[in-house]
Amino acid sequence: MERNNKIWIKMNVLICSFFMILLLGSCKKDEAKNYADIMTEGEMDAELTSPPHVPKPVGTRTAMKLKLNMEIKEQEGTMTDGVKYTYWTFGGSVPGSFIRTRVGDEVEFHLKNHPDNKLPHNIDLHAVTGPGGGATSSLVAPGHEKVFSFKVLNPGLYVYHCATAPVGMHIANGMYGLILVEPEGGLPPVDKEYYVMQGDFYTQGEYGAKGLQPFDMNKAVKETPDYVVFNGKVGSLTNGNELTAKVGETVRLFVGNGGPNLVSSFHVIGEIFDNVHVEGGSTVNKNVQTTLIPAGGAAIVDFKVETPGTFILVDHSIFRAFNKGALGMLKVEGKENKNIYSGTIQEGIYLPEGGTIQKMPGTSTAKAAVPKRTVEEKVKIGKEIFGTTCFACHQSEGQGIPNTFPPLAKSDYLNSDSKRAIKTILHGLTGEVTVNGKKYNNVMPAQNLSDDEIANVLTYIYSNWGNNKTEITPEMVKALR
Repeated sequence: MERNNKIWIKMNVLICSFFMILLLGSCKKDEAKNYADIMTEGEMDAELTSPPHVPKPVGTRTAMKLKLNMEIKEQEGTMTDGVKYTYWTFGGSVPGSFIRTRVGDEVEFHLKNHPDNKLPHNIDLHAVTGPGGGATSSLVAPGHEKVFSFKVLNPGLYVYHCATAPVGMHIANGMYGLILVEPEGGLPPVDKEYYVMQGDFYTQGEYGAKGLQPFDMNKAVKETPDYVVFNGKVGSLTNGNELTAKVGETVRLFVGNGGPNLVSSFHVIGEIFDNVHVEGGSTVNKNVQTTLIPAGGAAIVDFKVETPGTFILVDHSIFRAFNKGALGMLKVEGKENKNIYSGTIQEGIYLPEGGTIQKMPGTSTAKAAVPKRTVEEKVKIGKEIFGTTCFACHQSEGQGIPNTFPPLAKSDYLNSDSKRAIKTILHGLTGEVTVNGKKYNNVMPAQNLSDDEIANVLTYIYSNWGNNKTEITPEMVKALR
């Protein structure tokens, strides 16, 4: 009996000891490391890149002194076709240059304000522990330079932006970017990394209004942007600027939201994020469809591409994507994998009772007399209509979106039958069509456009991109309405 009690006591001691070890190990693991105590070894110039590119990974290098040179430039750029905007930039791009560091680095930041600029600026880096995130030490007038330094203490992906009054105006004009702080040993390696940042822009003209568009403070205060875009403009990640990958590769996107106002619902159509660093921090969610990115926040998303095709990046507040510009593309090349995605395997007709083609809501407005126009006048007006009505689906050069929306460029479907083209805009189109030898099966709603507007936009389309120069008149449209 006594021997059994001794054995029982020893077992309890061993069990208690085991749990104490686990508890102490857990506490040690959870204990935050003081990266301020890490000593730097040597120095180097920081590599800066413009979007969508990122500097090479930190890897296993030791903490170092990083000398970082960034120039502020106020410069005119293109928001979309025919629309100019004066951007205020960090490093000459929107978003600003990507900064890549690791915990324990000491950053010596040289901020320069170009002599041709009109305004003072500064920088607030969310990765900085210190007054104003550096803003109180970096206010710099045109033609001057400010230098300050900081120790990088927390791993994560952080926004930086200008914090000069009025702060919202400086951010709205494009003064934001991302700074990555890698953990010790670096992030897990991937095949491709890209830099994507959303922003909302407020112009005095409506979406697509031509010419140099000034900033509109009233719209900004009301939070009603004309443009919501990736990387500073409509089409920054389309029309030859697509992100690329190959089947089997792992893609990492460093995604930020400069705002100044809107929250982003970031989504890649046809993909699921394997890992999401929530708000750019240490918490990782898995198997995520859409991730929220607050204004002034960021996220790191990783996913493996397992089928070829064009995958569409969007803000899933979806009218922003197809009507305000928040749309990009990832083109993936490689062999198909029918086990993962078969493509169409059967096709038939489905006409439920009462089914009909979608139709845009009409308006009861008085009919104005239609003036006679030259072809040149029609093309000019039609281009503006295309930019506000057709661009999102069919793209700026009429190239369409592969496997989704058919091309208008060199289109045998359009060029063979102008009456059919008119009817498509008037009454909509659903079901399969073959354009330039490829099949598309989607829905185009009927458009609420006048006879004159349809004549102008079709004349513009027929006059461009290798089409057959057919002139459409309002009378032709009226006859088919």
